[in-house]
Amino acid sequence: MSTVSAGTGTSRPPSPAVPPGERGATRIADRVVAKIAAQAAREALPPPPGAAAAPHATVVLRHETARVRLRLALGYPCDIGARCAAVRRRVTERLGTLADLEVTEVAVSVERLHPTPATGTADGRTR
Repeated sequence: MSTVSAGTGTSRPPSPAVPPGERGATRIADRVVAKIAAQAAREALPPPPGAAAAPHATVVLRHETARVRLRLALGYPCDIGARCAAVRRRVTERLGTLADLEVTEVAVSVERLHPTPATGTADGRTR
């Protein structure tokens, strides 16, 4: 049988608020920011071709700013410049929203182009 003890019936006054300058800070690990950036890159691109590797990101954090390097594979043919620009915009937006970071640089390296099957041909080849 458990026992419940009665309190004294008094309550403590609320502690005074800590001024913003004296509060602690939340630090997000570089690898977490890199995972957010890689996921944002996946969100900005159409599904990758069968053998394509998922985007990989590395991040350098300094105070509340981030520099991001992304490696990715794209299906080809496509507008490579437009796809890279879409990735840059999405990564910048997601890191700003989710991690409250200012992104000063997003460098995108397209490491591989995977041919996508052409529509309308029996064997998938194009001229």
